Amino acid sequence: MDSSKLSGHYFLNDDNLKSDIKEFKIKIDNYEFKFKTDNGVFSKGELDFGTELLIKTVLKEKIKGNILDLGCGYGAIGIVLNKILKVNVNMIDVNKRAIHLTKMNIKENDCSSVLAFLSDGYSNVDKKYDYIVSNPPIRIGKSNLYKLISDSKNYLNDCGKIYLVIRREQGAKTFIKDFSSEYKIDILEKKKGFYIICLKI
Repeated sequence: MDSSKLSGHYFLNDDNLKSDIKEFKIKIDNYEFKFKTDNGVFSKGELDFGTELLIKTVLKEKIKGNILDLGCGYGAIGIVLNKILKVNVNMIDVNKRAIHLTKMNIKENDCSSVLAFLSDGYSNVDKKYDYIVSNPPIRIGKSNLYKLISDSKNYLNDCGKIYLVIRREQGAKTFIKDFSSEYKIDILEKKKGFYIICLKI
């Protein structure tokens, strides 16, 4: 079968997509994690390089406070940050299967102070956070992506920050230029074409 049909658009819900749950393990900062993944979610076979680079960069920031994992997929970012930094994390995604997997992985990794819930962008978010962390859904298109990132500042506390990973070939430099008048921007890391970007109001 065409692999693109199995993965589908990870930001859409496809009740006809066959489930095929897989499991992989990863070690970060001497912590071991186990994740269940499935068809219809981003990077179902392994933790992708960009997400891992984002996680490791944010860990170096040693952030404290309330965190939102925006577009959480199967929950890797929020779960790792919760376990290592001992922070409160909310995780949201528009994909029902992703949220189901995230809840499974929260239990699998014995997390506490974590909540995962369905939300189309910020539609079901009713609070503000100290940090928003995301491997953003580039495939939703530029206008939708830009609206999502622009709306993010409405869900940040004072002095809050947004951490993102964007590939150079997916328009990282253009993104930085386009948002430079709306946010203060720092490039925290560049590796293998991936940019880890911090946005501040």
